[in-house]
Amino acid sequence: MPAKTSEFKAKHNEIVQDIKGENFKHCYLVYGEEAYLRNQVRDELKKALLGSGDAMNMSRFEGKDINVAEVIDMAETMPFFAPRRVIVIEESGLCKNGCPELAEYLKSPSETAYFLMVESSVDKRKDMYKAANAGGITIECDTPDIGDLRMWAARRLKNNGFNVAESTLNFFFERVGTDMSNAANELEKIICFCDGRDTVTVADVDAVCANWLSNQIFAMTDAIVEHNQKKAMDLYYDLLALREPPQKILALIFRQFNIMLQVKEMADNHKDKGAIASAVHLAPFIVGKYINWARSYTTAQLKKCLELCVENDEAYKSGKLDDVISVEMIIVKCSSKPKSA
Repeated sequence: MPAKTSEFKAKHNEIVQDIKGENFKHCYLVYGEEAYLRNQVRDELKKALLGSGDAMNMSRFEGKDINVAEVIDMAETMPFFAPRRVIVIEESGLCKNGCPELAEYLKSPSETAYFLMVESSVDKRKDMYKAANAGGITIECDTPDIGDLRMWAARRLKNNGFNVAESTLNFFFERVGTDMSNAANELEKIICFCDGRDTVTVADVDAVCANWLSNQIFAMTDAIVEHNQKKAMDLYYDLLALREPPQKILALIFRQFNIMLQVKEMADNHKDKGAIASAVHLAPFIVGKYINWARSYTTAQLKKCLELCVENDEAYKSGKLDDVISVEMIIVKCSSKPKSA
């Protein structure tokens, strides 16, 4: 399993050792933005904690309106012919907003109660996080860096009998993005497509992997910053033909220019690619693309493009501009060759 930092690897190794030795902590908190990793760690722990026991010894609570008293009552209930009662809590917000009652209970839970909490975000200052960290293991599941993603994808392909070059893997992640759930689905498609061969090529990735909206937006942004108005407009009309709403396209254009502005400001302040990638939450190889784009504009020009996006959005919402035309105007103006760059 890949990881973004050595801390993840160390924490995951702790969990693996707990599973092997069947020497479980009473609380595991699995959190972070990468759902694929969260779900994998969750499923590993859930299976191990239940062991050969019946699923009736597992209670699952999900959502923001969990009855904490009910959770504690269930934790105090003896398991049925099994050594553990497993309490799974998902996306409750308790580790982000705090919960004094449950945090206090976690300090001295029933000997047979084992908590598995899965949250996309937490607040490390809150009582629940502190209680989980003090009495168990907390493991953060963020999106791995591109090196770990390449190793993960290469391992999946190798396990199915395929060799793959690093350049092909780079193209694959540029094509499908770094969301691991989506990437896993695309890898399965490649495995089926390449059945009977032993190597995956760039041509295979190009033939099989879906041309996602984000990639079209990337291509359109590339055309805009290269001042290729015709290509940018053609890509825009392609997106409209795919029934993508103009305002969604506008939001993504705004996002691209906003990231370009942040990247340019940090690059001008001599921040390295790794630091920039961490600040804008993107893989370093994608940040390189933004750095190249940003060179085509001054800081003032990027700010002007962002202002134009906001003004046209307001004009559309107030009925002064048609939604399709509002985005056309942005593409035309932002792709015009700047008078000074």
